[in-house]
Amino acid sequence: MFRKSLLKFLPAAFAATLLLSAPAAEAAPKKDFKVCWSIYVGWMPWGEIQNSGLMKKWADKYGINVDIVQINDYIESINQYTAGEFDGCSMTNMDALSIPSGGGVDTTALIIGDYSNGNDGIVLKGAKALADIKGQTVNLVELSVSHYLLVRGLDGIGLSEKDITVVNTSDADMVAAYSTPDVTAVVTWNPLLSEIAGMPESYKVFDSSQTPGEIIDIMMVNTEVLKDNPDFGKALVGAWYEMMAIMSKSDSAGMDMRTAMAKASGTNLAGYDSQLASTAMFYTPAEAVAFTKDPKLITTMEFVRQFLFEKGILGEGAPSVDFVGIEFPGGKTLGDTANIKLRFDPAYMEMAAAGKL
Repeated sequence: MFRKSLLKFLPAAFAATLLLSAPAAEAAPKKDFKVCWSIYVGWMPWGEIQNSGLMKKWADKYGINVDIVQINDYIESINQYTAGEFDGCSMTNMDALSIPSGGGVDTTALIIGDYSNGNDGIVLKGAKALADIKGQTVNLVELSVSHYLLVRGLDGIGLSEKDITVVNTSDADMVAAYSTPDVTAVVTWNPLLSEIAGMPESYKVFDSSQTPGEIIDIMMVNTEVLKDNPDFGKALVGAWYEMMAIMSKSDSAGMDMRTAMAKASGTNLAGYDSQLASTAMFYTPAEAVAFTKDPKLITTMEFVRQFLFEKGILGEGAPSVDFVGIEFPGGKTLGDTANIKLRFDPAYMEMAAAGKL
């Protein structure tokens, strides 16, 4: 249901079927577009952009139609995007590299929305230091950003996965599992993280605020569709930042909008604002542009691609960590420059920052 569950990955035959059946991007401009999103604090604005009429307002400005669709299952939303059923989809940087880009779908990071700044964490039962995790069984959604966060945390204290035992546990079962005596260590995300950390003798010993800027939440779009239809990008970006301006304020309009997002995500305004507090939202396009152009993004994606390759999920049968090329601002790249499939391009956010939408 939440953004974090990584594909477990598609069996080779199914993955091939998806890729073969994916329609090619249209060469000529088109009028109708679809993007999808799933429940997560940083993506709740997409639902209200649709419900409030902001998307229609910006789509009308450019003479197009954009439908924003909620998908209840995060991985299913990415699968549908990868299969060509949607022109854009909300996903993390890690999942974009491993699923659509790793599967051959050229994808562009259109809007850098936020990064997790405490929304993901490691909780131990009856122990207050991360080092106490050594020798323990750790429950998490395997091959997810929780798994990635665990590896990053272990690296920082001189441990590795060899020092613990990972047990794959779905997000839906995490709270119940932790409530049993046998489960003493979990890695998860909000709102599950807050619920588990609030239980007796439970201590959050590491979280994503200690790896800032690494778990990034993005609206990804098909590169060819964007290239052929720049008005699609302009409309999405325009609607997003108008919503950011509304929801970031403490006036009645901002509170009403966040209350609607809270209700849609199964909490109240206080709960949603608490989740926002551990989410580094980029409310202005200038903030997002600066983040995209920061060389630290390249360092982050180096960590991410190494993790994916080591886990065998950097594309089907990837022969090396360089299998998928990643492009950054200024023409900088990682990986195979002849196979660029993930692009961090701030062009449309720069238009918004300059007031040129």
